[in-house]
Amino acid sequence: MSRRGRSATLPDAPHHHPVVREPGSLVVRHRSAKGEVADYDFTALPLAPTMQQSWAALFAARCAPGGGWNSLASSRSTWKELRAFARFLAARDQPPRDVGELTVAVWNAWRISRPRTSSGRRQILTIAAFLRPDPRLPQVVREAMAKRVFQVKKAEAAYSPDEYPQLRLAAQRMFRGACLRIRENTVLLHRWRAGALEPGTGQWLIGEALDCLARTGEVPRYVGSDGSRTRIVSRYLRAMGGDNAAATWERLFLNRMEAVALAVLLVADHGLNATTASELPVPRATPDSGEGGFSVYRIELEKRRRGAGRHFETRNITDFGADSPGRLITLALEATAHARALVAEQAPELDRLLLWRTNRPYQGRRDDEVRVGVIGVGLHHTAPYIWGQQVGLSGSPMRRLRKTVNVLHRREPGQNTQDTHDSVYVLPEPQAQQAAAEMIADGIADAVDHAHRTLRARLSDTTRPGDRETVTAACTDYHHSPFTGSATSCRASFLLCTACPNARVTPAHHPRLAHLHQGIENLRAVLAPEVWSADWGDAHARLEDLKMRIGPPVWREALARVTHADREAIE
Repeated sequence: MSRRGRSATLPDAPHHHPVVREPGSLVVRHRSAKGEVADYDFTALPLAPTMQQSWAALFAARCAPGGGWNSLASSRSTWKELRAFARFLAARDQPPRDVGELTVAVWNAWRISRPRTSSGRRQILTIAAFLRPDPRLPQVVREAMAKRVFQVKKAEAAYSPDEYPQLRLAAQRMFRGACLRIRENTVLLHRWRAGALEPGTGQWLIGEALDCLARTGEVPRYVGSDGSRTRIVSRYLRAMGGDNAAATWERLFLNRMEAVALAVLLVADHGLNATTASELPVPRATPDSGEGGFSVYRIELEKRRRGAGRHFETRNITDFGADSPGRLITLALEATAHARALVAEQAPELDRLLLWRTNRPYQGRRDDEVRVGVIGVGLHHTAPYIWGQQVGLSGSPMRRLRKTVNVLHRREPGQNTQDTHDSVYVLPEPQAQQAAAEMIADGIADAVDHAHRTLRARLSDTTRPGDRETVTAACTDYHHSPFTGSATSCRASFLLCTACPNARVTPAHHPRLAHLHQGIENLRAVLAPEVWSADWGDAHARLEDLKMRIGPPVWREALARVTHADREAIE
């Protein structure tokens, strides 16, 4: 219904949910919310036909609209674990033929066989979550699945103050070098297209080759009789100085390692995780960038693990100079301009910033790699690990780098709640603990000082039987003093009675305490400030606290009731 109560116009053609599984077929097609498609053939799993049929039905239900899997990453990760579980079942002496034949012994054997790592824990939880919707799953197996799975403690620590700058510098050198290379060749290309180069010269031939490279992703090559492209045309080969990547397509495109360096800088500058950086849409400059003509980019971030309705976040980042947060975005747009132009022609629906040129045509060996012709999209497979090894690390820097940035530099959540940021990232981090040690010690010292300067004696209307009178208050437990222990009677100064929980202050004590307060005030004029603070400061602060608790009018009245005996006792 419209706002005015009119029926909405129906579409011309009837609407149907996408078909995820053909009747009688064991091939499930998953179409993600972004329109990406992947097929999963359950006949390829080493299972009995009835088990294949059951798994295909469960899988199709999750792939269907509203089934819970909105991205191909979800279905692909589950498919990976299903293949491992299928191989495990096939290796049993008597493999179960359907879901209803699964036993507790089989499930426990599967649990025990998994390594006590994060991947092993994920396999157990994924298979349990996949099989639970089947009503034929035995109840005893459900109870076995419900048992707590071991926790894996992550030993990742943030990079040290020496490691972090070196890592960032390595990424900057690689990416800035690529930017300068692409910028130089782009200027040459624009000069060729403007007719500013003399025809037939070496620079002109390079410009012509760059024009073909920008339009097709390839430099001019000979075409064989079967239509395949063979070696580079000789005149361009001589002009460009070789047929390797550096001499040809790297003139206008990032290579895979340079794309990883860009992703590392995105994490270092903005605290993103690897998946968010990999899938980052192309930032757009706002129409009105304000005074000064600075570019203000609107960055759209997605993190699916945050839950429905909270996946998306936007940030505005300004490029106002070399060290500004938005300068990296400006450079990234410049370095990927030619790759984005190619992708816009071949796959206009794909909106990604992190694009790079592959060294060879895509062979389709990995179903989680997105390719558009010769252009690779995002971070793939082992690229971050290879890059980390090239710069002297033991593996991928992405997780540790994000923790370093958000905990030690930005010091605020990065696409996490404050509770997650504090409990998962800050508290386990040794550097954060070390930095907080001095602050905690100061807090404890302040708390102790505050306790010494705060009235701890109890306020009461009257004394009670058994109370012993002191110079300043009534004592309820003379033999168990917090200052001198319980072995002997209290030997503490009468000035400490106001700091003792065993003391009781009644209105009868107010005149004497008010006179004491006034006497300590008078000592300020005859003692050095540091001496007065050391000897009398805490007692004075406790009397000030008492004055505020009972109120200035009562305090003035108490001063008017001071007797000769009170003055003698205080003096």
